[in-house]
Amino acid sequence: MPEPLRVAVDATSLYDVPTGVGRFVREVLAEAGTRPHLEVSAYAITLRGRGRLADLVPPGVSVGHRGLPMAARPLRAAWRHGDRPRIDRWIGPLDVVHGTNFVVPPTTAAAVVTIHDLTYLRFPEMCTGAVLGYPQLVARALDRGALVHTVSEFVRAEVLDHYGLRPERVMAVANGITTPPSGDAAAGRARAGGERYVLAVGTVEPRKDLPGLVAAFDLAADQDADLRLVIAGADGWGAEALTDAVARSPHAARIVRTGWVDEQSRSDLLAGATALAVSSRYEGFGLPAAEAMASGTPVVATDVGALREVVGDAAVLVPGGDPPAMAAALIRVAEDKGLRADLRARGLARAATFTWARTVDGLEGIWASARAG
Repeated sequence: MPEPLRVAVDATSLYDVPTGVGRFVREVLAEAGTRPHLEVSAYAITLRGRGRLADLVPPGVSVGHRGLPMAARPLRAAWRHGDRPRIDRWIGPLDVVHGTNFVVPPTTAAAVVTIHDLTYLRFPEMCTGAVLGYPQLVARALDRGALVHTVSEFVRAEVLDHYGLRPERVMAVANGITTPPSGDAAAGRARAGGERYVLAVGTVEPRKDLPGLVAAFDLAADQDADLRLVIAGADGWGAEALTDAVARSPHAARIVRTGWVDEQSRSDLLAGATALAVSSRYEGFGLPAAEAMASGTPVVATDVGALREVVGDAAVLVPGGDPPAMAAALIRVAEDKGLRADLRARGLARAATFTWARTVDGLEGIWASARAG
C-alpha cells in the first residue's frame, strides 16, 4: 500500500468573513479530508484567534501547529527577503506545503502556491498594501522551486507569460461550485424592496467596478421604472467610490446596499433576482457568476479575465468598462422571459460541471507531482 500523501494547507482565510478564497479553502479541505490516502492538516499564519483553527476546519483535517505563534506581518517581511524562518518549525515534517492565497512559506517539503489572479501585476492601483507585497513573495517561492496552481486556464497563461516558467510547473485546476442552499425568492424580494432587481454580490473593491454598475443601472432605470439594484457585500478598500456613485445617482432611492450577508440571505437574494450582474474589470475565476448559475439565476457579466471560460454560453457577456452595453443587456434580460429561462437552464447545466471532487482530484495530481519532484 502506498505511503499517504501528507499535505499542509494554508487555512488563514477561514478566519475572515467568507470570501472566494475562504470558500475555496473550506471546500478543498472538506473534500480532501474524506480521502483516506491523504493526510491533510491546516495551518494559519495569524495571531488572531489563536487556538481557534481546530474549530474552523472540517472533519478529517488536523491542525498542524505546535503551539508556536505565527505573526503574519513579521514573517512575510522576512520571507520577502530570505528563506528563513522555515515553516517546518511550526508544522513539522510533511510531503507538501500548499499556500492557498499567493504565499507559500519557505519549507524543506515540496511547495505549491495558488495564484488566483495577477491583479497585483496587471492593476496595482486596485490593490491594498498587503497585496502589493505579493510580487516579492511569489517570486521567492518560484525561485525556491514551488509549483503553481491557478484557478483557470486564463490565469495559467498569464503566469506563464509573465514569469517565463516551464509549462509543467504551472497547472490549472478550476474551482468547484458549492450548490447554494435553497433560496426563498419572496425573502429576497422583500430584502430588495421590490419585485424586480439586479443583484451584485461580493466584497466592494475597485476591481469589481461597482461605480460602473451604478452608472449602467442609472441608464437601465431610466427605461424601467420598477427595476432596482441590490449590492450585497462587505465594504473592502475603496468603497468610498461606490458610496459617491450611489449618492450622485438620480435613482439612489432604488439602490440597496445590504453589506455582508450570510449564506442563506445570499441564496434568498439570488432566488429572487432578475439577474446577477458582474461588472468586474478583471477576474481570475468569477465565483459569484458561478454560484448564480448554480442557483438558476441569469447572469450578465463583463467579458474580462476568466469569466468567459467559467460561464461559457450560459451568460450574456458585455465589454468591460461599458455601462451602456451593460445597461442594454440588463434591460434585455429583464424584458425577455424566454431568454431568462434559457439562461437558467444553461447556467444549471454549466454549473454542474464544476465540482469540488474534481478540484481535489486535480490538486492531488499537483501535490503528487510536487512530492515526486
